[in-house]
Amino acid sequence: MKANKITFRLTGSKALFSDPITRVGGEKFSYPVPTYQALKGICESIYWKPTFVWVVDRVRVMNAIRTESRGIRVPRYGEGNDLSIYTYLADVQYIVDAHFEWNEHRENLANDRNENKHFFIAQRMLERGGRRDIFLGTRECQGYVEPCRFDDDYGYYDNTSLSFGIMVHGIDYPDETGLEKLRTRLWNARMENGVIEFIRPDECTMFFDSVNYSAKTFVSGENFSGLDEFEKEGIFDGMDDKTL
Repeated sequence: MKANKITFRLTGSKALFSDPITRVGGEKFSYPVPTYQALKGICESIYWKPTFVWVVDRVRVMNAIRTESRGIRVPRYGEGNDLSIYTYLADVQYIVDAHFEWNEHRENLANDRNENKHFFIAQRMLERGGRRDIFLGTRECQGYVEPCRFDDDYGYYDNTSLSFGIMVHGIDYPDETGLEKLRTRLWNARMENGVIEFIRPDECTMFFDSVNYSAKTFVSGENFSGLDEFEKEGIFDGMDDKTL
């Protein structure tokens, strides 16, 4: 295993990776598979520091794609409530491959670029189910993660290939791109033998810009403590220089 890579099983009773086209009228309808951005957010819930950026390599769809609709009471603008129909994915299970890369736009955190440190912390957080709660697209969809191998078990679509058309790939944030704006990426999603191989964010050719947005500043000792994680996590206790 590479020292910057994690592989994990992701499960949940329901998920909602909402298609933005269906949200205009207050309804929500899930994409049939998770987006790159949703899986990246789950990696960040497992473990994240502004020193690095998670890159999702691929996802394996283990269970059959099934949907279920529910009536949700939502606040109406002005007063009262409305009834909206949310369409969720039911009984989901995925296996995800991801790795982290240094955020070159955070030069002030260059001293925190220790691959072994972040890898071992990420592994420990994964074994504990994540540092923060795992959500499958939205807060009411609780998810669970555990370490595994990518080829574990039989997947429902192992011998099937499908095209999902144009989907949202993810969002470019200023602290990861150096641009003073948010940018939404699109791509043509396809599954081959149950596996979706994601293209890298910088390989997306379809995108549109939204609002102007500035990167958040992280200052060690004020709103960032990552440089002290060696001692806090204690993950290198008993290891010598040769081990690292």
